[in-house]
Amino acid sequence: MLMTIEFSRRIYQDPLIRNLRLMERQILMQNQMRERQMAMQIAWSREFVKYFGSFFTLASVGLTVGAMKRKKPSLLAPIVPLGFILAFQMDSAYGTLIYRIRGEAESIMESEHDRLDLPQGTPSFESIEKARRARSSLSSFLEK
Repeated sequence: MLMTIEFSRRIYQDPLIRNLRLMERQILMQNQMRERQMAMQIAWSREFVKYFGSFFTLASVGLTVGAMKRKKPSLLAPIVPLGFILAFQMDSAYGTLIYRIRGEAESIMESEHDRLDLPQGTPSFESIEKARRARSSLSSFLEK
């Protein structure tokens, strides 16, 4: 029993293991935040579909009645673009749009990785420190 307590105390005191656990927790937290944001976005899309679907239904009925009364079929023209918008929102909220987007993103990451490069490359510790020093020297200069 004493050996187990001593072993676990050593594990928790080891900075490398502690840092690895901290990084793992940060990764899990970031993933949970990403999942929550995506769930909020999907929920927003579903709510939007309810309102836009109601608007589309009323507009379609009104435009159809107006076109029949006035004998002007051109009044039906707005139904086409509104229908495309409704179809896109339905696909976004309930369909497979997210899976197609994810597949396309994975394809881009595999075959077109050069499009993902940042201007001036990935930030390094040196470049961040250089910018920090420049900013701190600028603020101390402005304070004088």
